[in-house]
Amino acid sequence: MPELPDVELYRERLLALLAGCALQALDIANPFLLRSVTPSPAELEGRVLREVRRIGKRLALGFEGDRWAVLHLMIAGRLKWRATGRRAPAGRAQARFRFPNGTLHFTEAGSQRRASVHLVQGEASLARFDRGGLEPLTASTAAFAERLRSERHTLKRSLTDPTLFSGIGNAYSDEILHRARLSPLQLSTNLDDAEIERLHEAVRAELAEWLERLRGEVGDGFPEEVTAFRPGMAVHGRYLEPCPACGTPIQRIRYAENETNYCARCQTGGRLLADRAMSRLLKDDWPRSIDDVE
Repeated sequence: MPELPDVELYRERLLALLAGCALQALDIANPFLLRSVTPSPAELEGRVLREVRRIGKRLALGFEGDRWAVLHLMIAGRLKWRATGRRAPAGRAQARFRFPNGTLHFTEAGSQRRASVHLVQGEASLARFDRGGLEPLTASTAAFAERLRSERHTLKRSLTDPTLFSGIGNAYSDEILHRARLSPLQLSTNLDDAEIERLHEAVRAELAEWLERLRGEVGDGFPEEVTAFRPGMAVHGRYLEPCPACGTPIQRIRYAENETNYCARCQTGGRLLADRAMSRLLKDDWPRSIDDVE
C-alpha cells in the first residue's frame, strides 16, 4: 500500500502538473470503484483543479465549487500519468481523469477490488475521511509521546494505526523501528522518555529521507514504480538478507496478509519473536535466540 512518502509525492506531482487545469471528463470504467452518488462525475467536468491534499493515505483532488474527488489506493491501486499523445499504460484503468494536457489513469492490480473513489462537496464532507492520526513529520515530541501512550498496543500496531498516526504503514514502520532499535512487539506504554524521543526522531528522519530520495528519482516526471519493497530499505522485504547495520539475517513475523521484518540483534537483544504459524508448528523446537539459527 502506498504510504506517506509515496502519497505525498503523488500529491506534489499532481499539483505541479494539473493545478489550474480544467477536468474535461471523468470516466469510471469500473462502477464498483465509485463509492458515492452525489455529486456525480459529470458535475466535476469543466471544473478547474485548485488543490491536492493528502489525508492520511488518501489523495483529495479539489475542484472549483468545493467539489472533491477522494482517492484511496489501498494495496494495489496506483496512479499513472500520460501526457496528451502518449500511449495509455498497460492494463485496464478503473477510472480516467482527462485534462487538456494529459490523462490520469487510476489502476488496480489483482482481482480484489479494494481501491475507491468518493466524490463529495464541501469541507465537512471531506473531513469525514480524516481518521484523526497525528501528522508524523510535523508533530512535536511531546505530542508524539502523548499520542503513543494514549493506547496500549505494540509499537508496530501503534505506528500503523491511522487513528494514532497518519500515513505510516507496514513497510515504513519496519524501517522506522529498525532505525530506532526497538522491537516491533514492544508495548507503546512501556517506553521511557529517551526511547520515545529516539522513536520520534526515527519516524521523522525515515519518512523525510525517503520522501527526498523519491523526489530525486522522479524529478519533474511522475512516480511510476510505487512499491512497498525498495532497494535501500534496511529490513522490510529483506527476510534472511543481512542487516545493513550488523550483518545478522533479517527475521520476520507473518500474520494474515502482512509480515513484519526486523533484526534480532539490533532490535530485540538477540531474541527471536514468535511467528504464529511456525512457532506453533515447531513448538519446543522453535529457536529462542538468533544464535540458535546462525
